[in-house]
Amino acid sequence: MPRLFTALEIPPDIGATLASLRGGIPGARWISPEFYHVTLRFIGDVDYAVARDVASALDEVERFGFELALDGVDQFGNHKPRAIFAAVRSNPALTELQAEQERLIKRVGLPPEGRNYKPHVTLARLRDSAPSQVAEYLSIRGFYRSPTFEVPRFVLFSSRDSVGGGPYKVEASYPLM
Repeated sequence: MPRLFTALEIPPDIGATLASLRGGIPGARWISPEFYHVTLRFIGDVDYAVARDVASALDEVERFGFELALDGVDQFGNHKPRAIFAAVRSNPALTELQAEQERLIKRVGLPPEGRNYKPHVTLARLRDSAPSQVAEYLSIRGFYRSPTFEVPRFVLFSSRDSVGGGPYKVEASYPLM
């Protein structure tokens, strides 16, 4: 049974700048740069018939490519930090692409995503990291800004059932016009 999600890939040059942000938080598990991505829709563990239906439904997406940029580094978890991420600068084309995928995935019969969409690139997963150390890290690296980059496609990834952070396999790619 595959675990699936759709995402935008991060170009290697942007991934290299993100990788330079690694370190400085004891207990952090830093994501390998080759696994950086912006999740569009987490699909979850599905059987192969549903996976085929999802892949087929995603073929219906007809959107133009667009530009994206990363804008700041932050954390999820408030007083108990659990992840460090690079935020994605607000972009209507990204929001529309994500919303269309949400509609298509629901049409396949899967439940709606339960969380509000907050586009980001996960840089590290945290376990028992002191909030003060995370705050210090963010005070130094939180002002990160990437150059703008082109988004020519989105992909359907599969992953192994694990704690997260890869490895991921591209199951299908969908070019944007």
